Amino acid sequence: MSNPGHSQRVSNVTNIDEEVEDSNQQIHTQQLQENLHSPKFIIPGLKRHDSLDIEASKFRNHNGHHDTKDWGVILRLPFQCIGVVYGDIGTSPLYVYASTFTNGIKHEDDIIGVLSIIVYTITLIPVIKYVTIVLLANDNGDGGTFAVYSKLCRYAKVGLIPSEEPEDQEVSNYQLELPGKHNTMASKVKKNLDHSNFAKFSLLFAAMLGTSMVIGDGILTPSISVLSAVSGLKEATNTMTEGRIVVISVVILITLFMVQRFGTDRVGYTFAPIVCVWFSLIAGIGVFNFYKFNPSVAKAINPKYIIYYFRRNGKEAWISLGGVVLAITGTEAMFADLGHFTVKSIQISMGCVVYPALITAYSGQASWLTKNSDKVADMFYKSTPIALYWPVFVVAVMAAIIASQAMISGTFSIIKQSLSLGCFPRVSIVYTSSKYEGQVYIPEMNYLLMIGCVLVTVSFRTTEKIGHAYGIAVIFAETLTSAFMVVIMLVIWKTNILHVILYVLVISSTEYIYLSAVLYKFSQGGYLPFTFAVVLMFIMCTWNYVYRAKYSYELDHKVSTEAIKDVVTDRNISHMEGLAIFYSELAQGIPPIFKHYVDNVPVLHSVIVFVSIKSLPISRVAPEERFLFRRVKPNELYVFRCVVRYGYTDVRNEKESFEKILVERLKGFIEYEIVGDEEQGRVWDEDVVKLETACRAGIVHLVGEYEISSKSESSIGKRILIDYAYNFLNKNLRNGYSVFKIPHKRMLKVGMAYEL
Repeated sequence: MSNPGHSQRVSNVTNIDEEVEDSNQQIHTQQLQENLHSPKFIIPGLKRHDSLDIEASKFRNHNGHHDTKDWGVILRLPFQCIGVVYGDIGTSPLYVYASTFTNGIKHEDDIIGVLSIIVYTITLIPVIKYVTIVLLANDNGDGGTFAVYSKLCRYAKVGLIPSEEPEDQEVSNYQLELPGKHNTMASKVKKNLDHSNFAKFSLLFAAMLGTSMVIGDGILTPSISVLSAVSGLKEATNTMTEGRIVVISVVILITLFMVQRFGTDRVGYTFAPIVCVWFSLIAGIGVFNFYKFNPSVAKAINPKYIIYYFRRNGKEAWISLGGVVLAITGTEAMFADLGHFTVKSIQISMGCVVYPALITAYSGQASWLTKNSDKVADMFYKSTPIALYWPVFVVAVMAAIIASQAMISGTFSIIKQSLSLGCFPRVSIVYTSSKYEGQVYIPEMNYLLMIGCVLVTVSFRTTEKIGHAYGIAVIFAETLTSAFMVVIMLVIWKTNILHVILYVLVISSTEYIYLSAVLYKFSQGGYLPFTFAVVLMFIMCTWNYVYRAKYSYELDHKVSTEAIKDVVTDRNISHMEGLAIFYSELAQGIPPIFKHYVDNVPVLHSVIVFVSIKSLPISRVAPEERFLFRRVKPNELYVFRCVVRYGYTDVRNEKESFEKILVERLKGFIEYEIVGDEEQGRVWDEDVVKLETACRAGIVHLVGEYEISSKSESSIGKRILIDYAYNFLNKNLRNGYSVFKIPHKRMLKVGMAYEL
């Protein structure tokens, strides 16, 4: 849909002040802008081409606080992210050793061996993998599984929705910063991805599976964190039974989910001081125990003790890795929550606070265990000095509450991303911060997560059983991230193949060893995250399958330009003053619902705009670059096409009404269309008058209400998928266009049946 002069036109736009030299044209442009009510939307001097016309070309990046140079923000965000991102990994010392030595400690050097494994695991996965490598794979400041998938969709063209247009690549954030070097292997891998449907479906499936595991993690994290902290009451009184601990934990969990509506910003500032106190306490107690009981545990820095540990214990050592892996729970939140903060803020907080505190805490606990190996089951509170018991207990409970926040926030972020890319059913997105982009709250998912947490806590009742499930959810999500990273390094970063092999041998292989260990206890609770994943994957795959099938149907049955002309000029069809806005998701052409509407209601408005709502595989689209227009020829028809483009983190509910912005941008397009042709000035005046007259006469919004069903010859599986599963989701979830706050009095729903 682009012409040969397309590339040249783009380069001209970037230097527009140098190119517009004709003074007469400048004067004419100025006069046109003065007559227009909203000149801020106008880019003069652009030449028209035969595609969807670009209203704007190169604008500055809109990345919120991600590109900030304000040191106040740079220092404030690390403090805030401590309260949101690290609560989970910070409370792991509550239960790691108890979950590792479930059968007791048989040899003192086993403590040194496990400490060595913990130290190197924390160093390897959270620090080297995530802080040093994975965070750099962010998509314009956003992280998570779908952020990585979106980067691949833009570079390797692995998206399954055929809605790409040449104009999309002109969006400021669309182009990736790629290495200048040529890489033969990268080219081969990219070519295979471009032409392999199996690879495309595999990547989408992996992205959905990763999302499902993160959501499952968001259910298990609150359960194990709160339950393990509250269990400390057994040390204070003999009257505290298991049942009472479960009840208290449930009350705390319900309270936690009820405050999510206040947003990450407020919750982060509330929680950050508490988590900082928590890290100070566990680090301080760790130093105290380290020097008091056995400073020689520092020799765990020598990895030979890991080898000795496996030689002594064999299969039991391998099984115990299911407990050790809990030391890195919440690591995925650093990447999933990146949209709430910045790469720099997470790196600073991890390097300066979290990592030193965790290493010190685990070392102190190991030192204490060398003298009290028979008390490993309840070692956290028993290793706490008596004078600090109650302060530690109170802060532990509060930190455990906060531990849930990391994965809850990450869950909201990743659902928002998958929703925008057509991989999740419609839910309401509430933006909770006017200062920081990406901070969202999803009421429906919040309550579902709360119900899931309560059921898990009541059913499993102990941290040991929940830990079996928790470990699988954690490490499975991390292995999927590693798989995506290998593709990113090969295709986009063009990393040296030796470095990629090193990443796989060191990091990926370590994660697979942990995965094999946690899968061993599948029947003891490990099945739970897979149950969550199966349910969520079924929902996501069903929604995405019908979403793609519906788009393909509309693409195959779109109304031609010639047919539009025949309809508009048909004398049997009545005409009335007013502006009609037809909504659809079809980015190429006129949706079939228009013909269906005219056949049943033979009345057309004086001005018609077909609006296509389109999600790009990109985090943000600047407001100036959001609208693309094209006039359907001949001009006298007053029929326009408009594609409205959003990124997966963009706010779709603008402060101004959508119809107001649309009309202003349409005026700007009409002005831009005739700039450079002085003979068209009078025409432009007439067109704007026509549009304004139509707006005053009334604006009606026509929204499709589709009845989706399977064809009569479809298989039983397809019938179940479309007729029952999809339609159940569709009828019980939010209307797709409610996010634009279309006035109900001026919204007309047009029903149409699609057989897929």
